[in-house]
Amino acid sequence: MCGIVGVLGSHEVAPILVEALKRLEYRGYDSAGIATVNNGALDRRRAVGKLVNLSDLLVHEPLAGKSGIGHTRWATHGAPSVNNAHPHRVGGVAVVHNGIIENYRELRAELAEQGVHFTTDTDTETVALLTELYLREDPDPVRAAYRTLDRLQGAFALAFLFDGHEDLIVAARKGSPLALGHGDGEMYVGSDAIALAPLTDRITYLEEGDRAAVTRNSVTIHDAQGQQVARPVKRIRRDSARVDKAGHKHFMSKEIAEQPEVIAEAIRRYLPSGETTIRLPDDSLDFSKVQRLTMVACGTAYYACLTAKYWFEQLARLPVEVDVASEFRYREPPVTDGTVALFVSQSGETADTLAALRYCAGKADKIVSVVNVPESSIARESDLALPIHAGVEIGVASTKAFTCQLSVLLMLALKAATDRGTISPEALADHVAALRGIPAMLNLALDQDDTIRAAAQRLSEARDVLFLGRGAMYPLALEGALKLKEISYIHAEAYASGELKHGPIALIDQHMPVVVLAPRDALFDKTVSNMQEVMARKGKVLLISDQDGIDAASDGVWDTIRMPRVHDALTPILYAVPAQLLAYHTAVAKGTDVDQPRNLAKSVTVE
Repeated sequence: MCGIVGVLGSHEVAPILVEALKRLEYRGYDSAGIATVNNGALDRRRAVGKLVNLSDLLVHEPLAGKSGIGHTRWATHGAPSVNNAHPHRVGGVAVVHNGIIENYRELRAELAEQGVHFTTDTDTETVALLTELYLREDPDPVRAAYRTLDRLQGAFALAFLFDGHEDLIVAARKGSPLALGHGDGEMYVGSDAIALAPLTDRITYLEEGDRAAVTRNSVTIHDAQGQQVARPVKRIRRDSARVDKAGHKHFMSKEIAEQPEVIAEAIRRYLPSGETTIRLPDDSLDFSKVQRLTMVACGTAYYACLTAKYWFEQLARLPVEVDVASEFRYREPPVTDGTVALFVSQSGETADTLAALRYCAGKADKIVSVVNVPESSIARESDLALPIHAGVEIGVASTKAFTCQLSVLLMLALKAATDRGTISPEALADHVAALRGIPAMLNLALDQDDTIRAAAQRLSEARDVLFLGRGAMYPLALEGALKLKEISYIHAEAYASGELKHGPIALIDQHMPVVVLAPRDALFDKTVSNMQEVMARKGKVLLISDQDGIDAASDGVWDTIRMPRVHDALTPILYAVPAQLLAYHTAVAKGTDVDQPRNLAKSVTVE
């Protein structure tokens, strides 16, 4: 969602703020702005659209000062406009905000009774108005900000800047992430370490409910109970937060191409060379005592969980429930003894997933998370956090994080099978050998780029697309459809192949492309039967299969994409590549914004 930066520096801060905001573009936004204090005077600049518009504005209307805050806004309350863009300023206070103030209507009504007028459609303006009101009663900015924070309900990360105070930023978090960066006589605030990486490698992560008074040489943090606390300073690897396209046209293209490398790294972390034993960060998880696994996630991570359900149930004979986090948390399902709750999130900050985790805390025997950010809220609040080692992912449409999630979940399923005695040493060795070989197979899949680009050119002319798959290919069909609609804006739906006759077949005609994910496995013949039903109704079938599958079933199809033959358990990881490339090249052909598709955000930190 929205990105926040703040700098108390020794140089002109406007260009530093804009550069930091560029590193947060991947989160998604529709307007941007900065505010600074210069010679005691607070001022701001805001613009709608991409950051280049803000940069252009700053050329014509420079903003001086060595203290400032910045923001990229993803609209929730109020349409994208200069008036609704952050920072919001009222009198001597400017505020940037990520999240939603749930009680802003009540606060607005209270302020209106006191004769306070509103100029925007946003919930955030309420924060600035309330703080300014308290400043009139008590000129201490920290006390005024903290008093405001005590009134707020909802999820938020906030940074306050004050007129006449060039050595102060007040920062707070509740439900949305916020980090502090430590420099030499300088201090920084950021939504995540990526924004701060060029400035410092020393980071303090604020905990839930924390509020901080930040100066150039000190940080005073109070927790949710108002007690002064010390939070650790951690060093980050600056290269781990590196953000560049490495010669690719888009971040998504780069991240698709990185998959063999990052998956190989993930495998090395959990499968030491020469061993067949899965090594977790600690030995506290014993699946022999687990009676049920509950998996919770959102979006692409949810589809990774749906895929892993097949692995856990088939390999480990472990009953699995998979839930969308936003439904799980409000359904309030019973969590029985012997349940392990597993949460999957690329950012580790997904609001609904984090809330679901907190619901399970104290109920499940163990909380496990699969995350890409080891210092994230979900990781910190888990009993066991399993990093996927994908590296920074900038493209809003997840690619390498998805396949790394799948890889780690498969290894976890193999550990479960080993713990429960449901896999023989020979079968385990077979799976491990296939896993070690998957990076090479992914490279072969990437070699089909030209073929996939040609198919995507034809697909880009469609208005609607269906994806079909059976078994573990069904969740991958869901993921393929999601990728296509996310970045190409083509309406796409996915169905289990066996469900075709239960409704979706009514949509089939000569204008309907149908992408069929069908490696030649035990379910292949049944999938081909469904494919034939599509072609009998003049549907245009794009078959993605291995050479044996194409030889057996390609007669009459619209097009084919050939994948190498791999172990059946690994087909979801391998076939993710053509699904991703198909969406990518279709979007490029249509000229859409591949890395930052409209209306989407990378890190969904509000409900």
